[in-house]
Amino acid sequence: MIFPKDRDPRFITLRRGGTLTDADHHLLALWAAACAEHVLPLFEAARPSDPRPRFAIEQARAWVRGEISMSGARAAGGHAMAAGRDLSGAARNAAYAAGQAAVVAHVAAHELGAAAYAIKAALAAAPEGEGERARRRECRWQRDQLPDAIRDLVLNDQRLRNDLCWSVFDC
Repeated sequence: MIFPKDRDPRFITLRRGGTLTDADHHLLALWAAACAEHVLPLFEAARPSDPRPRFAIEQARAWVRGEISMSGARAAGGHAMAAGRDLSGAARNAAYAAGQAAVVAHVAAHELGAAAYAIKAALAAAPEGEGERARRRECRWQRDQLPDAIRDLVLNDQRLRNDLCWSVFDC
């Protein structure tokens, strides 16, 4: 569970009573897709013939471009997470990151799910004794990818939900 009890209005679109603009929602989805794509090779090394996580990332971007509906992106996200269910470690977390990225179209606050699972994937893939360094490196890489328009929003969200997200955002 990576969501607080009360939904943050900053991650609810204006048309649903929150304060999130469509432009910022799209930026959140693109950032989440970048986070997931960065660790996708960890899944593809384990399951090279399973296209579901890569497709989910593509669908997140297609949603941003207006090429598919929110429901289409959400469905792709569910399929990506299903691809990782019988796996463990880095491969599983990478598939979950892709799934979370796609469902940002449905609930913007999933952006941290994509980022957190990507960090967990990098941590799990690290050689013994290098996990903490890998975690911090992935966290910093993600922060470097943040567009200025959503940077403060995401960094504040990381501070607020870090404990719910396995404390991966201390970098």
